[in-house]
Amino acid sequence: MDARQPETLTLERIKVYDPLLRLLHWWNAVAIVMLAASSQIAEFLEHGPFEDGAWQVHVITGYLLAGGLGTRVLWGLFGPARARWSDFWHLQVWLRVLRERRLPVGHGFGHDPLASLAYIVAYGVMVLMVATGLGLAAAQFGVGPLAPWEGALHDFRHAIKEPHEVGFFVLIGFVAVHVAALVFHERSGQPVAQSMVSGFQYRRLARRAADENDRQP
Repeated sequence: MDARQPETLTLERIKVYDPLLRLLHWWNAVAIVMLAASSQIAEFLEHGPFEDGAWQVHVITGYLLAGGLGTRVLWGLFGPARARWSDFWHLQVWLRVLRERRLPVGHGFGHDPLASLAYIVAYGVMVLMVATGLGLAAAQFGVGPLAPWEGALHDFRHAIKEPHEVGFFVLIGFVAVHVAALVFHERSGQPVAQSMVSGFQYRRLARRAADENDRQP
């Protein structure tokens, strides 16, 4: 009688993400949350005595995001292998998904191919947010590195504000999907969320109990 042995799942653990990469991840994440909160607080306090203070916090936090984002761009060029932008690029996988219309099954350590595409879009939106944010800071408050062009930018402030607001909603959507994906992976038994804390990644290794028994003396 050929009874199939049950599968046992084991997790392989490898140190993947370096300390600076993890720090930048949380730096930018906190900056995005603070930017979203400060903008909504400023809108709520519109025409009130604390509106200017809320916008000042928003502008300062924008500088923090600009610094974190700039450092991340450089670290993606000169950092270790798993921090580099090449680790995000999975063109063949993306084309195969479009051609076969099904999700890829499994991948090695490093950035997930589909998640990487979302990260690339998110970083592009962040660059747009920083650029338009600097323009708005100069046009509306006369501060920042673009302040010398305050007059010219003031005439185009509405054109600058629109992509800034669209980018805000795109980033909020990305954060929601990102958190949902982390919860999904955690509930499926694969610890993902901790990788940006400890730096370790876990990958499932499925093997049969019979194989384990064969290895025993």
